[in-house]
Amino acid sequence: MLNAARLTSKSRPLFEAEGRISRKGKKRLKIFLYLFPLCKYNISKGAIEMFKTAVYIIIVAAFLFGYVRYTERRITFFPMKRVEFTPEVAGLSFEDIYFAARDNARINAWFIPADQARYTILFCHGNAGNIGHRLEKITMLHRIGLNVFIIDYRGYGQSRGRPSERGLYLDAKAGYDYLLNHRRLSPEQIILYGESLGSAAVIDLASKEKVAGLILEGTFTRGRDMAKRICPFLPAFLFSDSFNSLDKIKQVNAPKLFIHSKNDEIVPFAFCRKLYDTADKPKYLAELIGGHNSAFVDSREKYISSIASFAGRLARE
Repeated sequence: MLNAARLTSKSRPLFEAEGRISRKGKKRLKIFLYLFPLCKYNISKGAIEMFKTAVYIIIVAAFLFGYVRYTERRITFFPMKRVEFTPEVAGLSFEDIYFAARDNARINAWFIPADQARYTILFCHGNAGNIGHRLEKITMLHRIGLNVFIIDYRGYGQSRGRPSERGLYLDAKAGYDYLLNHRRLSPEQIILYGESLGSAAVIDLASKEKVAGLILEGTFTRGRDMAKRICPFLPAFLFSDSFNSLDKIKQVNAPKLFIHSKNDEIVPFAFCRKLYDTADKPKYLAELIGGHNSAFVDSREKYISSIASFAGRLARE
């Protein structure tokens, strides 16, 4: 309880004002003074109200910031656990493989061999589904004459763990290390393939490791740009600087093939163009027609010929 007899005359206006506020208001004021005892002295009611307003603003801003970051993660990853289809459905033989990432997360992958393949594709898929939803692309790449090694990120399909940006990078690196150490491939035999969100994973990997080349399909500049597109009413500074491929692409020296639909309804073509313009040569751009998830089918011939030509250029260099 507060002892008014111990207070100086300078503090009295505060308690004179207290007599004019409600019982609920008095209770709040006593709690406030208990938490901030120095405020009993030499502070007017107006100053206290200003301070309380500032505290409320800080609390609301912190809540909004936390909510935005939480929502960012929720709209980034859409894993599916059940793998409904395997390459056998497409008449392809494959190996079902498990290996550990650096933090011991258990990662599942498929290796689909092609006869006399010169290159192996390390395939990092997009943010939704799992490896079982990429059979049509796997079949196309196989028919071009490429081995395909497709991984499921942690939390996707049979892979253990919870998806995150850091996890994506660790999983891609673990797949790369598996090809080097267990398949005895050289970096010059590995082509990284990044589909949508997976493009951020392979760009990060190629900025640190040597590879034969990169294929970037439906790629984007950085997570903040995508988040701003989805939530244009929120200020950009609220979003994290995640999946920043725009900065990392400058560190990639390997040849790059960009594949993007001119009328992509999810990732604007302008994002791909900006990333392409930022990247160093050698680089190539294949413009498709169709949706974000269907352009490789809608523009099947161009999709296949672009990848086949890119692999041919790598073989000649």
